[in-house]
Amino acid sequence: MHSLKNKKILLGVSGGIAAYKTPELVRLLVKSGAEVQVIMTPNAHRFVTAETLSTVSKKPVHTDFFKDELGQWTNHVELGLWADFFLIAPATASTLGKMAKGISDNLLIATYLSSRCKVAVSPAMDMDMLQSAATNRNLEVLKKDGVLVIPPASGELASGLYGPGRMPEPSEIFDFVLKYLQPQLLFSGKKVLVTAGPTYENLDPVRFIGNHSSGKMGYAIAETFAKLGADVHLVSGPVHLSPPENCAITKVESAEEMLQACRIQSNSADIIIMAAAVADYSPKTKAENKIKKKEETFSLELIKTTDILSELSANRKPNQHIIGFALETENALEYARKKLENKNLDMVVMNTLEDSGAGFGTDTNKVTLVFRDREQELELKSKTEIADDIANALYQMMNKNN
Repeated sequence: MHSLKNKKILLGVSGGIAAYKTPELVRLLVKSGAEVQVIMTPNAHRFVTAETLSTVSKKPVHTDFFKDELGQWTNHVELGLWADFFLIAPATASTLGKMAKGISDNLLIATYLSSRCKVAVSPAMDMDMLQSAATNRNLEVLKKDGVLVIPPASGELASGLYGPGRMPEPSEIFDFVLKYLQPQLLFSGKKVLVTAGPTYENLDPVRFIGNHSSGKMGYAIAETFAKLGADVHLVSGPVHLSPPENCAITKVESAEEMLQACRIQSNSADIIIMAAAVADYSPKTKAENKIKKKEETFSLELIKTTDILSELSANRKPNQHIIGFALETENALEYARKKLENKNLDMVVMNTLEDSGAGFGTDTNKVTLVFRDREQELELKSKTEIADDIANALYQMMNKNN
């Protein structure tokens, strides 16, 4: 499920039988990260309790203009300005008529008239009321005013009739809100494999050969592509980071484990982004017990690990895009270009430890995106912003090629 994190949603509940569905709708919105406040008309209380909606929204429910006998009032203007999206569900014939004519005799309508955000209504009433000339007139007025209308569903109605007039299920209304509020999802429907972090190659049960990779860049990339609609699978070496939201994750330790995980996930991936710092060599033998300090010198025989990026590139599927990373200490651009050509990649993200604020462990990075026909040098910025730049560059490349 994609996120509505930090979105402020105002839910108006009017007095129809479909109001019984609203606690589930609020639950879905809150679960997705939205902040929800509820306004009820006086008649809505006949079908659902304020206590229930307050419990699922984790906020007080608003109904009256005045909160107490001392004259403390509910600021409908403030509520209207607070929201990013105002959803009225169910919207009865009476509520639609008042909205169309500006009859401000309850808190819900007063807030609607004060709102500046996008408003959507979910009409719910008996079939004859929905099909009446008056209701259709009111809906046309609201559409001209810019109000979004969620089409009613068909089914058995409270009157016993069968036809249009039912409020859609909460999951359907949630999907409507989600599609409106989310930014353009550039990678919707795409499967993306991202690797991140170091690998640890064990010498014995206590010691290992590793590197300083924190995994921050790879994790930022995984989260960015997930926010842009991709189905992301992250293969992560040992790091101290919280899992990125909306990503599947496989945790590995060694280069061999990362290889096996990538072999499995790459088969269905449209995009592969290899941001992990994978060990080039691994100890030929691994001691079963801790190696004791005895001699003045200690020799260690290493064997080359499988080049995961080369293998995935050699077995790439049609229309699969592969991005590699190159962290260098000298002749960075030259080595990045060699990697691009030798491994038949679509892009190499190159950076160097010579740049202050770039490299392992930092929250910032300074990279150059290396393509077959050009380079794009980026200024020092956060790794999240770098991830955005990588996503945009890849999207443009895929669009151009297609």
